[in-house]
Amino acid sequence: MGQYGFINSCLKSLVIENFGEDTWEKLRQAAGVDESFLNYKVYDDSVTISLVERACEMLNIQQDWLLYLFGEHFFQFCCHSGHALMLRTLAADLPSFLDSLDSLHSFLTLSYKELDMNAPSFRVERTPVGHTLLHYYSDRKGLSNIVPGIVNAVAKDFYGSEVTLTVVQNEEDSARTAKRHHVAFHVKQHEVTKSKETDKRTMPEEGEKEKEEGTIELLGKSREDFIPAYPKRLLINVETFCDVFPFHVIFDEELRVCQAGLAAQRLIPGLHFGVHFSDCFSLIQPPLPVKASMLRCFPNAAWVLRAQDSKHKRSIDLRGVANVFKSIRLSCKVIGGIQGGGVKGQMVWMDNPTRVLFICSPKLRSVQELEVCGLHLSDLAPHDATRDLVLLNQQRLAEIHLAAELERREQELRIMSRHLEQEKRKSEALLAAMLPEHVAQQLRNGHRVPASDFSECTILFSDVVSFTTVCAASTPSEVLELLDSMFRQLDRLTAVHGVYKVETIGDAYMVVGGVPVPDPNHAYRVANFGLAMLLAISRVHKPRSEESVQLRVGMHTGRVMAGVLGDKMPRYCLLGDTVNTASRMESHGKPGRVHFSTVTLNRLLEGGPYEIECRGHIEVKGKGRMLTYFLVGHLKAKETELLGLPDDFDSDTDEGPLEASSIPMIYTTEEDAQHQQPTGLQPSRKQMNAERHEPEAEGHEPEAEGNVPEDGEYMPGMQLLAGEETRVKVIKSDICSLL
Repeated sequence: MGQYGFINSCLKSLVIENFGEDTWEKLRQAAGVDESFLNYKVYDDSVTISLVERACEMLNIQQDWLLYLFGEHFFQFCCHSGHALMLRTLAADLPSFLDSLDSLHSFLTLSYKELDMNAPSFRVERTPVGHTLLHYYSDRKGLSNIVPGIVNAVAKDFYGSEVTLTVVQNEEDSARTAKRHHVAFHVKQHEVTKSKETDKRTMPEEGEKEKEEGTIELLGKSREDFIPAYPKRLLINVETFCDVFPFHVIFDEELRVCQAGLAAQRLIPGLHFGVHFSDCFSLIQPPLPVKASMLRCFPNAAWVLRAQDSKHKRSIDLRGVANVFKSIRLSCKVIGGIQGGGVKGQMVWMDNPTRVLFICSPKLRSVQELEVCGLHLSDLAPHDATRDLVLLNQQRLAEIHLAAELERREQELRIMSRHLEQEKRKSEALLAAMLPEHVAQQLRNGHRVPASDFSECTILFSDVVSFTTVCAASTPSEVLELLDSMFRQLDRLTAVHGVYKVETIGDAYMVVGGVPVPDPNHAYRVANFGLAMLLAISRVHKPRSEESVQLRVGMHTGRVMAGVLGDKMPRYCLLGDTVNTASRMESHGKPGRVHFSTVTLNRLLEGGPYEIECRGHIEVKGKGRMLTYFLVGHLKAKETELLGLPDDFDSDTDEGPLEASSIPMIYTTEEDAQHQQPTGLQPSRKQMNAERHEPEAEGHEPEAEGNVPEDGEYMPGMQLLAGEETRVKVIKSDICSLL
């Protein structure tokens, strides 16, 4: 079974109004349903059931109470959807309103044509002792608690009263009716005064009400002044009656046909005098056992019958027209009679003699169904409203089809818009991964990005030691897998230390600190990144070997120009001698070491607690002799802090990259950097020797390439940290350490 999306839209509205849109979004995702529902599309009952069950779990409320709230909200939802006037004019009192619901459902089926729609049925029974019973029939079990919510809302808003509904009968899989679930409620009505807010919400405006009342006043006498008058005998003969009412059938007290209209005789197969009700009809609505007593008890019910194929003793569903016209035409040929929506009408009980008059009309939705059934408008009595109803509903069906199509297109556009937004975010994320954010934004806006001059930044280059040998001993796929594993870890570390990845070329990896956003701590960030990348790559092994990969790392600090080059596949490039020098620091470095220049050393000594080794003077291609250094480690940060890992991280058991995290006590704030600036006085050799209690060295001459000064000589570029217990110690063994 299924139901139109109008029901699910109402449930969505209930959740949003009472619990918020965030709750609905969580509920929708938990139930696995669409973001919105099409009012004219049929959804399986499992969708609604899943929403109700998940809502009860998420909101921690009983299902009976949720269904009651849904019943109240459903009435208000219908009123706000444009049905208030139709519902308000349905009946003058609550029992008559409930008795007319089946007629309303029957009318709605003229527009909502799906065959698998199975609306509930209502009938009101007045007991001999004056009690009012409301019988609810449905093929959907467990939904009876919606009824009290609807009835209470109708009574309060339309009739200024409150009702108490008590279940007096509850049958499952009832064999007596056509519906599988039957619940009987005892209805007790209490009069109350309606609020002004209620009047504004559901009742017509004052001018509209006066206009309606004035119109009614012109039509005739009021109910209090009216006195009915009947003729002494019926002034119409049988032939005229059968002509004027072509669709009518009269049954005797045994429910055998004793009279029928001419059109009914011609178009309903097997209909002739003396045949029993069950031989030519089956009861569709209301869902009651076919007994004369039942026909008498419910004079206000709308009765829908379908014809029986008397030749083959099988019933033909007259509602089949609403499905596919091919199958309808086929069934019409088999039966040769009225096969639209069946016949619908009123059962009138007559005494003396006991007879039941079923005065009816074909239940047709459109002129297409009229044609399929072999009927013409002239076959319908001029006084029969079915003529006008067919023509009017034809236009309404076209409007509904157009509305459904627009609704479907709107949902498609909404889905496409959501997918477009997702793809836009993906493209923006991809662009942000390739270019700085402000540069990417300017390119998205169609602007050219001017080059920027950065007075100082720190650049780092790295490459894999003996990469050519690794490539020769491995397959291309193994090399790609190796580089991908390395670069994924290094990419994560760029987020940890706040440096910008410029590019990768083959096995080379280039980052910069202080670009594109100036940062006074650029040297510290890049230095920490260099130490972290050596630690991270030590866990990566060469293909087909247990040997770890080694990197050569070089750093240099200086001035650069940065900008975007080209229109196709644009890249954010750095230009200047600083880039060339940083590359030379990498190419002249040693495996597993971070090699850097004197300029970078001065920045690190301004506030960074690092352990540094002096390499001495070396010949650098294109630069001549340069005094360079090795970065040994960080004196305060743990390895896990450098790697952006939790303190309890176990490298032997934990695998895979983790999210970037902040590293405490590594970076110096601008205020701290100012506080830790050196005094500007460089210590003399005598002061340094006195601090170490060593004799002063004299007559020092510059050493050859690769050598270091003699013990005790101050090296250019070195400065003592103010307030730090850090000393410069020069050793004769080609290496001097900064502790």
